[in-house]
Amino acid sequence: MSRKFLAPGALALALFAATPSWAASDADLAQIRDEIRQLKETYEARIQALEARLKDAEAAAVKPVAGEAMPVPAPPVSPSSSGIAAFNPAISAVLQGRYANLSQDPEKYAISGFAAGGEIGPGKRGFSLGESELAVSANVDDKFAGNLIVSLTPENTVSVEEAYGILTALPNGLTPKFGRFFSGLGYLNEQHQHAWDFIDAPLAYQAFLGGQYGNDGVQLKWVAPTEQFLEFGAEAGNGAGFPGSERDKNGAGNGVAYVHAGGDIGASHSWRAGLSYLQTRAQDREFAQTDTAGNDAQLGFGGTSRVTIADFVWKYAPNGNAQDTNFKLQGEYFWRRERGNLTYDRDGALGLTQTADYASSQSGWYLQSVYQFMPYWRVGLRYDRLDPGHAGYGANAGFLATPSFNPQRTSVMFDYTPSEFSRIRLQLAQDRTRPGVTDNELFLQYILTLGAHGAHRY
Repeated sequence: MSRKFLAPGALALALFAATPSWAASDADLAQIRDEIRQLKETYEARIQALEARLKDAEAAAVKPVAGEAMPVPAPPVSPSSSGIAAFNPAISAVLQGRYANLSQDPEKYAISGFAAGGEIGPGKRGFSLGESELAVSANVDDKFAGNLIVSLTPENTVSVEEAYGILTALPNGLTPKFGRFFSGLGYLNEQHQHAWDFIDAPLAYQAFLGGQYGNDGVQLKWVAPTEQFLEFGAEAGNGAGFPGSERDKNGAGNGVAYVHAGGDIGASHSWRAGLSYLQTRAQDREFAQTDTAGNDAQLGFGGTSRVTIADFVWKYAPNGNAQDTNFKLQGEYFWRRERGNLTYDRDGALGLTQTADYASSQSGWYLQSVYQFMPYWRVGLRYDRLDPGHAGYGANAGFLATPSFNPQRTSVMFDYTPSEFSRIRLQLAQDRTRPGVTDNELFLQYILTLGAHGAHRY
């Protein structure tokens, strides 16, 4: 109760109680006034004491206990948010399309000297619908979260791109993930294609990982409690993705380990660097290679494949504000070693089927830069190069020889991004992945994002 009501009330009560049936003298009036003053002072002191207690109680109610998170008040429940509607997940879709003008037949695309698998090459000519994505994600409860991303291809096929759960209840920066997911090795691999700065994957990703490496298994990441960003990760999965292959076996078919570090340099610069390692096995992994007689021989590899990746990215934004201008420099180096058995003429078409020891060491890298020179507009340049290295064919050395040609490609892109939900991109590339063949490529692409979509990775 406020003071303006207590004080007059006390005054009226004092007057009523002190009013006699006879006329008051000057001494009586003075006594009455003194009693009123004393009552007012008493009530003022009591009111101030109560207000101080109320203030202390309110402060104690909102002050967090050491080590506990600040409580978040629950939103009011309305009739529309109760029942099954209260569990609606976040849903988004990514729509893509493109036009491609290619000077060479994409059906004959190959990366000379490399047993590539998965999705490689520039795709088909003319207009086409790009890969679209439908994503559903939500917190399951106070311990788990889930994410499902379905890929819709231009050929009207549907595949599960990612479908995983995350245990969110562990302390100390530990984050387990289980299901199907893009591996955390390297820098670009964990990002979805629509978040890349160029329309296609670098040649190193195509030659060594079949475009993008996915894993069906488990992943554990730990972010160290340090001032600088320091992340450790490990994965175990079925190893079915290239450079491995499907195998009917118990246990893990591959292993992945990586460490990432990063931080800020002043207000305008930030960086991240990493080192990753993949070990997997292949069983009768098929590919074709031109033999010493000029025949397209069918080969089959069985053995261990090891891929090491070193990555680095540096970003610049004046005073940390990337809205108007920013710059990014990004590069990765790949090194692959394979050892096992190689079967020459595995289909018997040449009548020379033979299996012998095989060992190879190959490498590749790319370097790219992207500059936003004004709001919404960016320009980028990328250079890719592969080294076929050395291959030991054993008893098959009379049929196969290590190529000396270095596949390479140069790409330049311009894009317009009016918001985080849309992008229009023009890309020009000169592809030299086969000896004596140059493919001049032009791409025009659109990317539209609908619905709730999370922020992209650093």
